[in-house]
Amino acid sequence: MPAERIWLDVPYAEKDLAKAEGARWDPRARRWYAPRPGIAGLQRWAARPDVPDLLPGEDRSLGSGLFVDLVPTTCWFTNVRSCVSQRDWERLRRMVVNRAGQVCEICGASADREARRWLEVHERWTFDERSGTQTLRRLICLCTPCHTVTHFGLAQVKGVADEAMAHLIAVTGASPDAARRHVREAFALWERRSRVVWELDLGMLTGAGITVQPPPDALHRAEEARAELQRQRSPR
Repeated sequence: MPAERIWLDVPYAEKDLAKAEGARWDPRARRWYAPRPGIAGLQRWAARPDVPDLLPGEDRSLGSGLFVDLVPTTCWFTNVRSCVSQRDWERLRRMVVNRAGQVCEICGASADREARRWLEVHERWTFDERSGTQTLRRLICLCTPCHTVTHFGLAQVKGVADEAMAHLIAVTGASPDAARRHVREAFALWERRSRVVWELDLGMLTGAGITVQPPPDALHRAEEARAELQRQRSPR
């Protein structure tokens, strides 16, 4: 990469604003930069230090392979993206995608705009039922089809469950019966965990210099989750 690049941290939602102020896009690095020093309009996106490739306490072996990884309803609205600023999310996203070599860590696929396949960041959590703590332990780069499998409940809501099931079978080599059994077991675990109001532990991020914005309190999240679940189940 050219040494003279003045990198910027531009959230996706602000890319047009940055471009209008003079920012340029490096397709190889997949990152915006200032073409020269001293452009006042770009100072708001001045790059902060890169996030370390291994976050403090991160377990990159946690949750290997492709599997349905449903988020309990009482944990909705506590994802990392909702608890950090857009710029810090961009820093995290860039680190996770780049350390994966810009391919899916499960199936090895790269981004393909024509196929509407993107590289996305998925969170792996541990759940301590004794303390009622939901702890972030890993961030992983997934392509859109693999990410859709992990959130199989959302795939059902969106009407793409058949595609998700086919992808699960293709990537894992499981038989259709085994894949359906896996989905049933994942939903049974989801139902059990959804009875608990979990407290959030994002220490893995704060230890890396990411500012965490407190999510809604646990009881409020549970109320919001019940309302959202009812909306999803209502006839459209």
